[in-house]
Formats: sequence, structure tokens, C-alpha cells
Amino acid sequence: MGEAYIVEAVRTPVGRRGGGLGAVHPADLGAHVLKALVARSGVDPAAVDDVVFGCLDTVGPQAGDIARTAWLAAGLPEEVPGVTVDRQCGSSQQAVHFAAQAVMSGTQDLVVAGGTQNMTMVPIAYASRQAAVPLGLTEGPFAGSEGWRARYGDAPVNQFAGAETIARQWGITRSAQEEYALTSHRRAIRALDDGRFARETVAYGSVTADEGPRRDTTPARMAALKPVLEGGTVTAACSSQVSDGAAALLLASERAVTTHGLTPRARVHHLSVRGEDPIRMLTAPIPATDHALKKAGMAIDDIDLVEINEAFAPVVLAWLAETGADPARVNVNGGAIALGHPLGATGARLMTTLLHELERTGGRFGLQTMCEGGGQANVTIIERL
Repeated sequence: MGEAYIVEAVRTPVGRRGGGLGAVHPADLGAHVLKALVARSGVDPAAVDDVVFGCLDTVGPQAGDIARTAWLAAGLPEEVPGVTVDRQCGSSQQAVHFAAQAVMSGTQDLVVAGGTQNMTMVPIAYASRQAAVPLGLTEGPFAGSEGWRARYGDAPVNQFAGAETIARQWGITRSAQEEYALTSHRRAIRALDDGRFARETVAYGSVTADEGPRRDTTPARMAALKPVLEGGTVTAACSSQVSDGAAALLLASERAVTTHGLTPRARVHHLSVRGEDPIRMLTAPIPATDHALKKAGMAIDDIDLVEINEAFAPVVLAWLAETGADPARVNVNGGAIALGHPLGATGARLMTTLLHELERTGGRFGLQTMCEGGGQANVTIIERL
């Protein structure tokens, strides 16, 4: 099997809900990073075999195969196709997997992978309503499925309930969650102030930096918030932010690297995805990481940097407890609690940040994972070249 190389990776700044990117069509967000990707890599866009993009809630402006729409909106060649992937929050990480697998198989040589999401235009309330209603009602993706009800009963499929279940099972207190959230903001602010994101981001108009990190966040402010669920411990402060943004990567075969004179920056070392309990939903990164390390013949201490999506603080804290990973190597520049989580774009955003941070620090191996709807988790291990 051939190698898959990462040649280039770029992202927009992540915008807050209703912020500087809120009025930008998601296809235009995608087009923005696609144009930057082509320009920075120097690749002939007509040589690209496919464009694979992640996106959730593909209704309204996000409908109609937005991967294809974004490529065309960027003014790029019509002969290049596009396909949109939905593996929930891991959609654009899965896009990277599909792109890498196409290159490794030898059936394609140059594939763009990425994602775009405008959660301001397609509000989170829509997705939350679809995910949180009890089974048996007239709404929701599982309503009316006799097979689902026979297997899982009428329990509501709710990410906040999943986060609370994790907190109870692992004994994660509210204060521990808030301490972690505060660390995420502080790390993100340090990264912004040190210019760590400068190489990976391409400004969109006046939006030149991530809008999510809060410099005025304090333990007292966090403690004053009400839990999302009555009697719970998870608050908005310990949850990922509703956001807008896009990211894209160029993956190439060894043949393409030679033919097009490209400079690979990393190689894809391992790709896998696993599933677990879809009701608890958010714990799949734990068995998925164990599975990936065993398949790769590695230990967690072999990994220099980790990006695990901060959907909720308990997700990361439980993962840390089970894997024994060094917290100093995990989400070193903050995560979705501070930087935001534009659902379909986050996987590619994390990979872009992971690549650049490996280069900045001189690390060799980076691991990315994230919890996903349906109780799933992708794991990608890359090796910096």
C-alpha cells in the first residue's frame, strides 16, 4: 500500500455564533480555504482528483453537496468533483481518512479534504432538537424506528446527558470541569498572543483571529452559570462553543509529490474509526485510541502531541484518565471550549493545528481523535517529516 502525504493545511479563524463569519455563506467559507490551499501548495487545481468535505445539518445554505459548491464558488476547475461526508462531529476528520485511503489505494493521487460549517445560519437549536427529543415523538432522527426502539428503548439521545453520564461514571466534578475549561482558554489566548496560529490561518476580511477565547473568563464567572440539565454539572463554560469556520488539507501520493514538485510535510501513519454505546455517545475516543495504538504498534508515550476535541470537558478528562496521556501534550493550544467547534470543519481544523504545532515544536508523532454522534470516534496518527 502506498503512502499518503499531507502537503498543505489551512483554516479560517473560527468565528463565534453571530460573529464576524456569521453572515458568510458556508460555501464561501469553504471556497476561501480552498483558494488558499491551492495558492499555498502551488498545485495545479485541475490535477486534483476529488474534494471531500465534512458538513453536518446539510439543509438550507449547507445543502446540495457543499464540497462541490465550495470548489466551484472558489472559481476552481469544473472537471474536479466533490462529495460531502457526515460522520457527525468527525465529518472532516473522516474526510481526511477517505482522502488518505484513496491515495494509499493508488486509485487517486491528489485529494483535497476539509470541512465547512456555519452554525449561525443553520442554528444549533435545529441540531439539538433533532438529537435530544425522546424516541417515539414525531421529531428526531430515530423517531419511528422500531429497530432502534427494540434495541435502545425510549431513552433520549442527548449529548448533554451523555456528558453528565461520563461525569458521574468517572467522578468528574464540576470544579474539575471548570478548571479544565479555564486551562483551555488560557492556552488558546497564549497561542494567539504568541502567534502560533498565524501560519495555519487565512483571514476572512476583518476576521483575522479566532473569536472564541475569552480573556475575561474567571472561576467565579464559570461558577455562576446554571447547569444545562437540571441537577447536572455540565455548564456552557465546560462545553464547546457554537461556531462558524472552514479548513482544508491537500493529500498526495508519492507519485504526485514527484510529478508536481510538492513538498510533503507529514505522512499519514494510521487511520481507524470505532463505535461504542450510542446513548452514552461521547466515550468512543477511549476504546478508539486503544485500538489505534495497538494497530499501529505504539504506546501513548510515543505520541508527542494530541488533539482531542473538547466537545465537553468530561470527554477529555475521562479520556486522560483512561489512556494515561500526559495532559501537557494534549490540546496544548486550547480546544473547542475556547476556540469553538464549527461541527463539520472541526476535524480538519484540529488536523491543521496538529500539523503546525508538530512543526513548531519539532515533535514526530501526533494523534487526533474526537467523539461523534452515534457513539463513534475517528483516530488519525500523523508523522511529521
